[in-house]
Amino acid sequence: MDLKSQIIEAAADLLSRSTTGDVSTRAVSEAAGVQQAVIYRQFGDKDTLLAAVVDYGFRQYTDAKQAALKSKDPLDDLRSGWDTHVAFAIAHPNFYRMFFSPTLSVVPQAAEETLRLLLDVLHRLADQGRLLLPAETAGRMIMAANTGVALALITRPTLYPDAAFSLLVRDAVHAAVVSSTDTAARPGRARIAAASTLLSSFQEAAPAGFSDNEANLFRDWLGRVATPPTSNNPTKGKRS
Repeated sequence: MDLKSQIIEAAADLLSRSTTGDVSTRAVSEAAGVQQAVIYRQFGDKDTLLAAVVDYGFRQYTDAKQAALKSKDPLDDLRSGWDTHVAFAIAHPNFYRMFFSPTLSVVPQAAEETLRLLLDVLHRLADQGRLLLPAETAGRMIMAANTGVALALITRPTLYPDAAFSLLVRDAVHAAVVSSTDTAARPGRARIAAASTLLSSFQEAAPAGFSDNEANLFRDWLGRVATPPTSNNPTKGKRS
């Protein structure tokens, strides 16, 4: 094990057992058997160390998701992903709280990896014509709701004592972004699902014969069609 990994593992162990949800560089240096100066030479500052520690903890979560076999129905994977996310937060509350700490100036890499894994599932739904929003928009909605529920459960357990609360929010959010079986009878939603499907496939590579400008313009049009109108649209109801 190299010196950097040794320090990260020592800090991760201290964080998992911390009663305050934080660790000091002095405690880390003692646990790792190195001088504090070595920590700063390896990481630059405490925030960079803590970001590395959070990534180390979250790797258990992302590795498990990457190793999981895809089911035949991506919606099952979407639900499983939500539940796994919440379960990780409950099992590792200090890592999870540190991940979202407003005082941490360095963003852990796990944030991008977690969103990427979610988008993989959403693109599969889009390919089946079942996504009602652009994958990126749906991903941010789900991620915001998922993290909100997880933080609520670990920071305010007395206010959220019912474990079924997470499932209720999960299903409500998923219903807002994934089409139900009656989509065909709802033309507006069917149009949005079709645009989201085409937009998802178009993100990977533009069809032959499209210039870059044409491809970007087409993506913009598809994004508009795939995004439902809002009630505060300033052009809605405006007379010409």
